[in-house]
Amino acid sequence: MVDFEQSKLLQKLPKQFFANLVQKVAAITAQGHDVINLGQGNPDQPTPEHIVKRLQEASENPINHKYSPFRGYSYLKKAAAEFYKREYGVELDPEKEVAVLFGGKAGLVEIPQCLLNPGDIALVPDPGYPDYWSGMALAQAKMEFMPLLEENEFLPDYKSISPEILESAKLLFLNYPNNPTGAIATEDFFRETVDLAKKHRLCVVHDFAYGAIGFDGNKPLSFLQIEGAKDIGIEVYTLSKTYNMAGWRVGFAVGNESVISAIELLQDHLYVSLFPAIQEAAEEALLGSQECVHNLVKKYESRREVLINGLRKIGWEVEFPKGSFFAWLKVPKGFTSEEFSNYLLEHAHVAVAPGIGFGKYGEGYVRAGLLTDEDKMFEAVRRIQALGIF
Repeated sequence: MVDFEQSKLLQKLPKQFFANLVQKVAAITAQGHDVINLGQGNPDQPTPEHIVKRLQEASENPINHKYSPFRGYSYLKKAAAEFYKREYGVELDPEKEVAVLFGGKAGLVEIPQCLLNPGDIALVPDPGYPDYWSGMALAQAKMEFMPLLEENEFLPDYKSISPEILESAKLLFLNYPNNPTGAIATEDFFRETVDLAKKHRLCVVHDFAYGAIGFDGNKPLSFLQIEGAKDIGIEVYTLSKTYNMAGWRVGFAVGNESVISAIELLQDHLYVSLFPAIQEAAEEALLGSQECVHNLVKKYESRREVLINGLRKIGWEVEFPKGSFFAWLKVPKGFTSEEFSNYLLEHAHVAVAPGIGFGKYGEGYVRAGLLTDEDKMFEAVRRIQALGIF
């Protein structure tokens, strides 16, 4: 058998840090241990029944067995526009300002390839979602990292970025509610972002994957709610988290017409859009009853109380996340994030994600997902307490 060498492009892709975590969890589980996995970012609840029913009905229609339009059906784009009008008061032109995506990740990886040339610079949050790095590697572009620090509420400090970098950068990635920190953005911060982007001709890409999940009665802001945001940027929304449709791979990008056009042009060469029955189900999710979303947020908020209050009671000084379904927990002294993650897995059989996997400034933290039931949350806290660290 000939062993063909991979292209230089593939060889330069960042390593999938979390594949290693999955392997470690699998190894402990194979030894017969019951692992409570708080390291994942995979929603644990089923897709709501009315959405599944719409898929079932749509899949029986022969018209949906054919190719759909390359850029998706207009009814799904209109549904996305209606969703944004209802939820955020944002007006969108369905045909020019909405692009259908194969899940949010696909869009986030595609955007650098649409807008950047080799050697171009993008500003990327650190810690941040590792697939931003993947898109940058595929575009052969350069990243300048923006530290997200606790003392700044995990928002980037634009004043700390050198004028030379701001003048040469073309793209700016943001993500609020934030993965992994659980932070949320303020109106003032988004206004500052719009002003910065206009001054330096930056395209802002706001990853709004956790847009539905805010706590303490706070509804997360859409970047496009800020005046002028649509002139300089886009927002990427996924149905994965809001409607527990992670495996369905459906989302959309909305905003600046020229960026939407670029995304659709690239996708013309990659795909022939989504299975039409999934597009119908997505329309149902966006326009149907939203009671399932309200109930889901209540569930995550309840789990948040159980986990954070439980950890505080055993002496671990941790903060409540303001949004997303993640908690960002400080590592005790004497451990790196990876050492502590390994220690919890090996000795308590509790899996968390080491912060270093999200970037240099993730060191000193681990990420825990609110993606298991409350009984297991209680048990995870009990197991951690039994270690006698705190």
